[in-house]
Amino acid sequence: MKDVFLKPGKERSLLRRHPWIFSGAVGRAEAADDGETVRILSSRGEFLALGCRSNSSAIALRVWSFDENETIDGSFFKRRIDAAYALRQRIFNGALPEAFRLVYAESDGLPGVIADIYAGLAVIQLSTAGADRFREEIAKALLPYAPRGVYERSDVDGRKRENLPPVTGGLRGEELPEKIDFNENGLRFQCDFRQGHKTGFYLDQRLNRAVVAAETPANAEVLNCFCYTGGFGLAALRGGAKTVVNVDSSEQALAQAKVHAKLNGFSEEQFKTECADVFQYLRSCRDAGKSFDMIVLDPPKFADTVARREKAARGYKDLNLLAMKLLRPGGKLFTFSCSGAMDDDLFGKVIAAAALDAKADFRIVQKLMQGPDHPASAAFPEGHYLKGIYGIKC
Repeated sequence: MKDVFLKPGKERSLLRRHPWIFSGAVGRAEAADDGETVRILSSRGEFLALGCRSNSSAIALRVWSFDENETIDGSFFKRRIDAAYALRQRIFNGALPEAFRLVYAESDGLPGVIADIYAGLAVIQLSTAGADRFREEIAKALLPYAPRGVYERSDVDGRKRENLPPVTGGLRGEELPEKIDFNENGLRFQCDFRQGHKTGFYLDQRLNRAVVAAETPANAEVLNCFCYTGGFGLAALRGGAKTVVNVDSSEQALAQAKVHAKLNGFSEEQFKTECADVFQYLRSCRDAGKSFDMIVLDPPKFADTVARREKAARGYKDLNLLAMKLLRPGGKLFTFSCSGAMDDDLFGKVIAAAALDAKADFRIVQKLMQGPDHPASAAFPEGHYLKGIYGIKC
């Protein structure tokens, strides 16, 4: 096994059990292939961890294990995936949802590995050279929890930073249908695991959709922005909304949203769709004097690096400012950021600035985050990426 020596003092993050080492922290290193398992040593030669090497990414090393006696092989991945499943069993008290995240990358000790379960089908994303190298071992370890098979959706942007091509297709199991049906919070959905965003559905918002359903005022007029396939809109209707306008720039997503509405017995009068740029749509509503009882803002990632955080903050502020102007007195706002570079404190300041400019007395009722099947390791704060605020315009 090859050795990688860190520069003096650069072992501190590993001693805190953070799983990343950036290229600038690497000192002397034996040549290793992308994804190859290496020993990570201090500048004095003390063992720190076993990790996978990347020669292309700014993150040069990702930790597999802090145990020097560990062997990174099929048995290792089976142990880690078994442990991840046992944790979800504890989280849900043995009553697992039909669709849930089984493996959450670094937070489950498997950097670059995402595995979501949809009614017995595992959909995986392998975003690093190390994960890519162990594709077959990972697929085999998932089979006990995925009787319908394993499908790969490794077509994420992160692979470009690892100099990896996109990879999609079936890895294990029976011939699969085009989409997988599943239930969530009493609603029926379809996972487009072949072409949908992420692994086909936004599982991280499950509990927040339940909160929206519980907090929707009776007979409310609701605006659901960046609706994707309509999850929050359906939750609002289930909670008693009169109508929901669902806005997204993707015709394909809106077509699936309409399918979801029909599956759950909601009419076109109740579940309306608009294909538009959300910012432009909000401005057109403002100019037309429209207003709503509740608005949901669930935009895509505005910033994936700290360097882009300032620009992202301006985008979030403009978005929330427009929404607050459209809320009726007593109206409810559910607003989210999935940008890892936006921490909770900054997101809160952005919302406060938007309320100030909107001349709105906005009260924060509840802070929201990703679901419990996306548990963030205390040693890896980057795992906490989804921030949400539920507030009321007084």
